[in-house]
Amino acid sequence: MTEVEKKQSLVKHKSIATGLFVLMALLYAAMVYLSKQSEAEWIGYVEAFSEAAMVGALADWFAVTALFRYPLGLKIPHTNLIERSKNSIGDNLGSFVTNNFLTSTNIRPYIEKLDVVKFVADWLNKKTNQEVLQEEIIGFVKKVVKDLDDKEVVDFLSLKGDEILKQFDLKELASTAVTYLVEKDKHSEILDVILPKAKAYIEESDVLIEDKINEKHPVISFFAGKKISKGVVNGVISFIEEIEQDQEHPIRKNIQNSLLNIANKAKSDPYWEQKINAMRDEFVTPERIVEYATDLWQSIKENLTESFDQEDSTLQKYIHKNIEKLSNNLNDNEDLVHKINGWIRHFLYRMILRNVTEVEDLISTTVGDWEGKELSDKLELEVGKDLQFIRINGTIVGGIVGLIIYAITQLFLNW
Repeated sequence: MTEVEKKQSLVKHKSIATGLFVLMALLYAAMVYLSKQSEAEWIGYVEAFSEAAMVGALADWFAVTALFRYPLGLKIPHTNLIERSKNSIGDNLGSFVTNNFLTSTNIRPYIEKLDVVKFVADWLNKKTNQEVLQEEIIGFVKKVVKDLDDKEVVDFLSLKGDEILKQFDLKELASTAVTYLVEKDKHSEILDVILPKAKAYIEESDVLIEDKINEKHPVISFFAGKKISKGVVNGVISFIEEIEQDQEHPIRKNIQNSLLNIANKAKSDPYWEQKINAMRDEFVTPERIVEYATDLWQSIKENLTESFDQEDSTLQKYIHKNIEKLSNNLNDNEDLVHKINGWIRHFLYRMILRNVTEVEDLISTTVGDWEGKELSDKLELEVGKDLQFIRINGTIVGGIVGLIIYAITQLFLNW
């Protein structure tokens, strides 16, 4: 029932109670007049009934009115009770609710009946609801991305990137990387790629080698320059082919040992630590970190923005897949359902009991903050209609009692 309907009902029942009092007053006046004109016995009975009914109506009107305001504006003691006692009403109401409703004995049966997972599972079983949830998630992510300040995000990424890089033990990382290459024989794979290219380069550089011999040793070059350069080229190529074909070649072993030696020195030699950190500081400058962070954020933002409106985007498929997976798990995985319901029930039970005093304070403070007249009007609106029946019953019962008293009196007088 709306507030307007409550007000209309209260006015209606007040009118009925008041109208009944007026009717008794008119009836009493009529009987007083008739008693002057006639000596009929029934007039006395009706007069006694209407007189007592008026007294009962007035008494109950006073009692009901005294709860909510001063009767006729007269500040009679112990009237306007609700407005004058609003603070104690708030305190008592708060204590009443917490002591009689928010107790572990009362709460536990209701908490144990809660099956939140079933409600969620039933809701998610409908495809339309899955689509609604997906749209809401996309809309939420879209709003978050849209509202993010680009500069703040870039500054955050830059700061975290710089912190992460400084936390890395680069000498340990470099040593581990080199050791890994050697243990996995990756250095041999690199040599197998480099050696053929070196051999091809030397084959193409025989003229250059001849020119260098002519430049350094002109006399020797005059007699056998081309032959010597050809021999040098063939010798180097032959040496490279030996390394290329022999996996156990001493050169390969030397390279392996040199790499392991570098890895060991990188861990403990201050020179290598200083050199690696210098390389890091030279390569990873604050300006470059900001540049990398900007590129990273713009790339992420563009990809996300494009994914929002594409129904077959990876993001849309990922969210849809996980919603379906969640729905299936909530329907099929009884252990999961039992665990989730247990967590929810335990959380709610602890939260309610932990905040019982806050509920009491809330009720007490809320009622205490109301204006006295406001509280009085609110309560009258809620219970005033029913209180009007007290006035109606008081009128009728008062009349009946007055009639009984008059009848008994007449009986004794005529005895």
